Amino acid sequence: MDFASFFSAVLMGIVEGVTEFLPISSTGHLILLGEAIGFQGPPGKAFEISIQFGAILAVMWLFRETLISVLKGMWKVGSREFYYALNILLAFIPAMIFGATLYGTITQLLYTPFVVALALILGGVAIIIIEKFRPAPTIHSVPEMGPLAALLVGFAQALAMIPGTSRSGATIIGALLVGVDRKVAAEFSFLLAVPTMWAATVFSLWKNWDVLDASAMGQIGVGFVVTFIVALFVVRWLMAVIGRIGFTPFAYYRIVLGGLILVWLALS
Repeated sequence: MDFASFFSAVLMGIVEGVTEFLPISSTGHLILLGEAIGFQGPPGKAFEISIQFGAILAVMWLFRETLISVLKGMWKVGSREFYYALNILLAFIPAMIFGATLYGTITQLLYTPFVVALALILGGVAIIIIEKFRPAPTIHSVPEMGPLAALLVGFAQALAMIPGTSRSGATIIGALLVGVDRKVAAEFSFLLAVPTMWAATVFSLWKNWDVLDASAMGQIGVGFVVTFIVALFVVRWLMAVIGRIGFTPFAYYRIVLGGLILVWLALS
């Protein structure tokens, strides 16, 4: 791996770590950065998907006490840990089904700057509207969500297969719509990412394993480490401030960025 490949992997890792858990679309930002710097990484979006695993490990570390508690207590039917795990599982199912069936089609047809720009703008408008008119929060912990609410959030997450939508944004907004308060919505989104992105990473590497060489794995490794470090700080910050600032500032950022991309595409 030469210096240019190393440096581009570092840049991509920084962007992934910053954007993965903010409702601004990490995939969309990686596509745009890749276009801007002429990134040449592993094929089939294997790099972009695989370095997300670094962000997931950051979440697993920061929420390790919660995860350990759930893993220990989920076997006792009726316990809070049981319902915590059940809600995560139910919300994971739609993404698993749609991801397994539509992965190839989506990566081939929708990974373009125009789709990213459109999704950024529409998602930003949706966040503003939902933040303004969402129902008053009635759910103040993940175990309180219930099966229907968890499934609805899961279907919202499946929409994030469209690049530019934002997995965290879709799940958080879906949670707000069913009455989950902001901080719990963010927590649920982060922990729902664990099985979702584990599955996406394994699936992507499996689909592209025969064309990954040592250089490709080196790039993935660099991006993974950088993503892990950056995501640790971003998740801590977001959990500390989200109750005060809400999600509307991210919505305006999405709309402005999407508009700039459309202007750039029109002039290029």
